[in-house]
Amino acid sequence: MEIATTAPPPPDLLAGAAESGDLPQFPPAFVWGTATSAYQVEGAVGQDGRGESIWDRFSGVEGNIADGTTGAVACDHYNRWSDDVRMMQSLSMGGYRFSIAWPRVLPDGTGTVNASGLDFYDRLVDGLLEAGIQPFPTLYHWDLPQTLEDRGGWPSRLVPEAFADFVEVVVSRLADRIGTWTTINEPFVVANHGYLTGEHAPGRCSLPEGLAASHHVLLAHGMAMERIRAIAPNASAGITLNFTPAMLTSAAPAALDRFNTIDDLENWWYINPIAGHGYPQRTVDRLGWDQREVRDGDLDLIAAPIDFLGVNFYTRQLIGAVEGEGRARRRRETAMGWEVHAESFGWLLRTLHERFQMPAYFVTENGAAMPDTIRRDGRVSDLDRIAYMREHLAQVAAVIAEGVPVKGYFAWSLLDNFEWAHGYRYRFGIVEVSPHTLERIPKESALWYAAVARSGRLDC
Repeated sequence: MEIATTAPPPPDLLAGAAESGDLPQFPPAFVWGTATSAYQVEGAVGQDGRGESIWDRFSGVEGNIADGTTGAVACDHYNRWSDDVRMMQSLSMGGYRFSIAWPRVLPDGTGTVNASGLDFYDRLVDGLLEAGIQPFPTLYHWDLPQTLEDRGGWPSRLVPEAFADFVEVVVSRLADRIGTWTTINEPFVVANHGYLTGEHAPGRCSLPEGLAASHHVLLAHGMAMERIRAIAPNASAGITLNFTPAMLTSAAPAALDRFNTIDDLENWWYINPIAGHGYPQRTVDRLGWDQREVRDGDLDLIAAPIDFLGVNFYTRQLIGAVEGEGRARRRRETAMGWEVHAESFGWLLRTLHERFQMPAYFVTENGAAMPDTIRRDGRVSDLDRIAYMREHLAQVAAVIAEGVPVKGYFAWSLLDNFEWAHGYRYRFGIVEVSPHTLERIPKESALWYAAVARSGRLDC
């Protein structure tokens, strides 16, 4: 294992390009989009028959959310979706990645369909298509119906079975207009943050439950893929995983042990089984997981071919013998304290393709929370966010030129929204949302990104 002693700056992939005229050019069919998730933007938690989710329950407990807020109103996207679609159209977005709230469609998690909830997504999809924006729905983005949590949650096998039925309901209704489906967003966060560390809903803290949940979330993906293939055989379907490339900063044995475990859990635990390689054995052994949840046929179901891999990337991590070791090496950080290191993004995309050779990739989330304290002409002047996006998009352009089939990029996020356990403290949106009036005002990053989407070039 190579021990890094310095953190080299990411190469400026645009350096000298302006003079030569050889600026990165994205393919004409490249999808330029933005992304949100249901609980973070929809609000309307008690409207039109929606059931309770684990995030409704979790955020209602004092101390769970940093600023004491909830997603009860959020950005009110449920009632303002048509205005948001028009805004995306004005920003030249070609795709919109959103999630479908399970408790809005099946309030009890199973059983009777809530027609009003399903109708909402019908209207949203039709509105997007009329605006020339391709819908990219995610079928699960963390809002498990509370009734299913009460029956065991993701550590229980009943949840993936219920999820498959939910997927069948949604895909049967919308497949005539949707060509691309994502099963689940970030299984690592679902299992680790929800059931191991407890920092996300439902707030459980148990290693055995976290490991059981990690398998059942992947099983849910496999079961969902079966339903999608049966209902919409011509559709493209895949899963979105988050990656935080790890860098070892110490030669101490304890550092290597931490590195191996963290790197496996956060980067390879989910992609390995999807690619047919099973769970990383060294970390299975290190954690003492007996894999009693893994039944005959499960790994084959999980490893069924996908059409694309969604990649979420924000930062890298420096791992030493103790937490925080190496932080002083960071050059720039976002408002959340995440290092800006675009070079790691390029490394990740290349490495994923070298190891797993997926048919296609979408960058399903990439973005930054920034201070957003500077205003010019009535809008946020977020040049720091523009720099972040520009550097990361330059990495995407570079790997495409090398033959990695990246088909689109979705900026996280369209709107300033409810940032899970952080509440509204951090703003990822390229569009500002007034906390008082919910008025939407595109930031300078939105105008820059719109120009890039129109031109397919980064010299905007």
